[in-house]
Amino acid sequence: MADERLIAALDFHTMEDVQKLVAELGDSVSYYKVGMELFYSVGAPVVTWLRQQGKDVFLDLKLHDIPNTAAGGICSLMRLGATMLNVHASGGYTMMKTAADRMHADADKLGIKCPKLIAVTVLTSINQEDWEGLGQAIQIKSAVVRYAKLAKKAGLDGVVASAQEAALIREACGDDFLIVTPGIRPAGSDTNDQSRVVTPAEALSNGASHLVVGRPIYAADNPVLAAENIIKEMENVK
Repeated sequence: MADERLIAALDFHTMEDVQKLVAELGDSVSYYKVGMELFYSVGAPVVTWLRQQGKDVFLDLKLHDIPNTAAGGICSLMRLGATMLNVHASGGYTMMKTAADRMHADADKLGIKCPKLIAVTVLTSINQEDWEGLGQAIQIKSAVVRYAKLAKKAGLDGVVASAQEAALIREACGDDFLIVTPGIRPAGSDTNDQSRVVTPAEALSNGASHLVVGRPIYAADNPVLAAENIIKEMENVK
């Protein structure tokens, strides 16, 4: 059976690839991530189709703009029926709060269920050298916690962050705060272009609420077995 804590990434650019993987995984996976590559290629129909299959959708488009524009974008995306949306925390408190407030108000007006809104902290592809190259003086983990606390203050439901920082976020933001962790790699798999990676069990033990897993599932020789092995590892951590 599916574990709703597992979000399988659909890092494709065609509906055919999406439909093939979702059909293959069947009931093993109930939650999927639609990112920029897929959404910019096929658009809103992929979200509609996934919802018709009874799947939850994390629409990972990382909005980052002036407050009014970001809020308008989030409200447009909300109408597609995704389960979870996100913005960049580096857009600031006002942008995050405006987006969250407008989204909740529009959902109430439309009489629809409001999706979860989370904020991207620091991309898991960024290492300390990259971070310092951006002129940042504080450690990545300190910045991540600062972003998380700001997102909570702005009324967001959680953050996207590396599981390496999940324990610090959980301590700072409480048990009900969502911590969605990409950069998940089962033991023995390649890290690819991720820098701050952990295993599924480590991520959950650190306080993550959801794990985003891409290549270790969709690029596996047997995606169903790969997903089920990840779920088995997750089941050992409650």
